[in-house]
Amino acid sequence: MTSRVLTIVLATGLFFSALYLATRAGTAHIPGNQQDYEPVQPIAYSHRLHAGELQMPCLYCHFNAEKSRHAGIPPAAVCMNCHTLVTATFGAVRAEEELATKEQRKPRTLVSPELRKIYDALGLDANRKPDPARAMKPIAWTRVYKLPDFVYFDHRAHVNAGVVCQTCHGPVEAMERMRQVPDLSMGWCVNCHRAATRNGVAGKKVYASIDCSTCHY
Repeated sequence: MTSRVLTIVLATGLFFSALYLATRAGTAHIPGNQQDYEPVQPIAYSHRLHAGELQMPCLYCHFNAEKSRHAGIPPAAVCMNCHTLVTATFGAVRAEEELATKEQRKPRTLVSPELRKIYDALGLDANRKPDPARAMKPIAWTRVYKLPDFVYFDHRAHVNAGVVCQTCHGPVEAMERMRQVPDLSMGWCVNCHRAATRNGVAGKKVYASIDCSTCHY
């Protein structure tokens, strides 16, 4: 073996050894693994507030999860079910009411900067009514969870079997900003299927296949 080939072999071995150790230590990921990915979103939506403090069920917003392969991002119109009336934080509204009482006037309608982004996306005016002069524009959310194209995953099969959202998405109700919790590796999914078959899901006996064609076909 020439010195050049030996150098390449040793360098390759050192690289993968370092990558393995760093991965085990949690300081690096193998290619395609986006565990802990936590992008800044165009609107600072708080899962901690909505799913945690307000205890809103996941399926209220992600209603496609029980009837479609994809959970999907809720349309901004769903936000307006609440935010037609709720325009700012409780603390800000209360402070404005106290100030208005002190100044003997009617409280002003406060709109938080983040909710203003939703109103702008829907083309609403100052009274939160459709404005023909303002065009609607989609909110460019950044996707957090993404499986490879060669993997088939169906939300409805899991949701209707009783698998809770936190199984795959972690403690969403405690997250200020959404992040990817598991590594989504094939081993992680297979181990979850084995545990489901062994222990059941939501008190029901299930058979979660580990056949290759279940997720790769």
